[in-house]
Amino acid sequence: MDVAFTIRRYQPEVREDPYYETFKFEAEPTDRVLDGLNHIKWHMDGTLALRRSCQHGICGSDAMRINGKNGLACKTLLQDVGAEVTIEPLMGFPVLKDLIVDVDPFFEQFKKVKAYLINDGPEPDRERLQSPEEAARYGDTSKCIMCGACTGSCPSFWPGSGFIGPAAVVQAHRFMFDSRDEGNEERAAALDGRDGVWACRTVFNCTKACPVGIQVTRAIGEVKRALTWDGS
Repeated sequence: MDVAFTIRRYQPEVREDPYYETFKFEAEPTDRVLDGLNHIKWHMDGTLALRRSCQHGICGSDAMRINGKNGLACKTLLQDVGAEVTIEPLMGFPVLKDLIVDVDPFFEQFKKVKAYLINDGPEPDRERLQSPEEAARYGDTSKCIMCGACTGSCPSFWPGSGFIGPAAVVQAHRFMFDSRDEGNEERAAALDGRDGVWACRTVFNCTKACPVGIQVTRAIGEVKRALTWDGS
C-alpha cells in the first residue's frame, strides 16, 4: 500500500517554529507505524528524531499522537489507521525535537507520590506474602508501562497548571492498595491537594488512551475515595 506520513517536525537548530512534513513511501498493511517511522529515518531523512526501544509495547518509549489519538507506534498497525497518517508528539509535554518530548518533569511526579513500597516494619526472614485477593486489589494499575499516553491526553494537564497527571495517580494507586505498604500518609501530601487527584475532571480521555487497558479513571476515583474515607 502507498502511505503518506505527515509528521510534526521541530528542529530548533534549523528553525524556531514547528512545521509539518509529509513522506510518501510503500508499506505493508501489517506494518506498524513504528516500521514506517524507521523507514523514514533509515532511508529518507536521518534527522527525524523519535524514541523507541523494545518495539514490543513493553517499554512505552514510543508513545505519540497518531491521527489525533495517543498510542504506541509499535502497537499501531497501518491497516488500522489508513494510508494517510498524521503523527505528532504527545500534548502537554515540552517538545525537545520532532517527536521527542521532555519526560523529566513527568517522572518527577512519580517521586512526589512515592511510587514505591514503603514499610518500616521489622525486616522479615522471607518475602512479605499476599493472598491472590490482596494482589488483585492493585493488579490493574500494576500493568502501567509509564508511557505517558494517559497524561498526554488529559485536558487538566495540558495547560501546565501543575497537575501531577493520571500516570502518577496510577502509580500511587498501585502502592496505596498494596496490603504490604504503610506509606499512604506520606503520599497524601502530593495527592490530596489542588495539583493532586482533585484536579482530575473525570473526562475519561486517560482510560481511552491507555495502550495496556488500565481503567485509569476508575483508579483515580478509588484514590479520591481513599483520601476522604475516615474509617467509620
